[in-house]
Amino acid sequence: MKNISTPKIIFTFFALLTLIPWISSGFALLLGILFAITLDNPFAANMSKLIQNLLLVAITGLGAGMNLKIIAHVGMHGLLYTITGIFLTITLGSYLGKLLKVEENCSRLITIGTAICGGSAIAAFSPVIKAKPHELSVALGTVFMLNAAALFLFPWIGHHLLLSEAQFGLWSALAIHDTSSVVGATLSYGHQALEIGTTVKLARAMWIMPLCLGMTLYLNKKNSPASSASKVKFPWYIVGFLSTAALVTWIPALTEAGHTLDHLAKRLMVFTLFLIGSNLNRATIRSVGLQPFLQGITLWILVASSSLAVIYFGIIT
Repeated sequence: MKNISTPKIIFTFFALLTLIPWISSGFALLLGILFAITLDNPFAANMSKLIQNLLLVAITGLGAGMNLKIIAHVGMHGLLYTITGIFLTITLGSYLGKLLKVEENCSRLITIGTAICGGSAIAAFSPVIKAKPHELSVALGTVFMLNAAALFLFPWIGHHLLLSEAQFGLWSALAIHDTSSVVGATLSYGHQALEIGTTVKLARAMWIMPLCLGMTLYLNKKNSPASSASKVKFPWYIVGFLSTAALVTWIPALTEAGHTLDHLAKRLMVFTLFLIGSNLNRATIRSVGLQPFLQGITLWILVASSSLAVIYFGIIT
């Protein structure tokens, strides 16, 4: 017992507390952030890998609450504005990076994280462009703080504007960086919002691979010593999510088990959001710096406001 410090005991208590059904995703994230800022995460050294694994399990489990036919319909229905949105975001992000004189690799990572899937896209692209550790840290820190803000701001804006669940789910998928934060924001808004938000976001995340390969070819053409395409990290949670959804959709006997798995996955996601929040410590905040953060928040505000406008006024549905 002598080896167990007080911060570890308190951390473990709060982490387990988030498994209680009435603890919301936003509260869990806030609890983690407050703990990190005041006491520092005593398990920070081992947290990154654990979070990645828990996200994989949680998102895979969430597939049990989805219908594969709906997923296919929503994915194909949103193909045009997904491609358009990614292209415009990358173009605008590149311009902002040059305007604010952000390091090229750091600017690329922030831009691609905003355009596709936050930390997952950043992690996949970093070996392709041979990003340095501090560039990766700054990009992840920028996206991470904006994800935390989105979890609180988006539901408030959605309720204030009386967005339907379908509208809110679509907006969250288009404007929030990480899949985990899309799930966190839509979780309390309603099941339809969660279903649409997760589906559209995962369909968007599938663009990580072709864009990574395209970047590799582009850099090779410029005779840059980029990493080979074989080192690109594939987002396996997409496969897990779709596989679980397929099983529940096509095997009716698994419906009841699917509901149970979906419920457990949602609680696991809330638990994971606490762990994510606990990584946002003072050092991470300081590492971001002003110029990259200005690029990230400006790009995010432009993407979020423009996507909200076209959804609110019915231009895309």
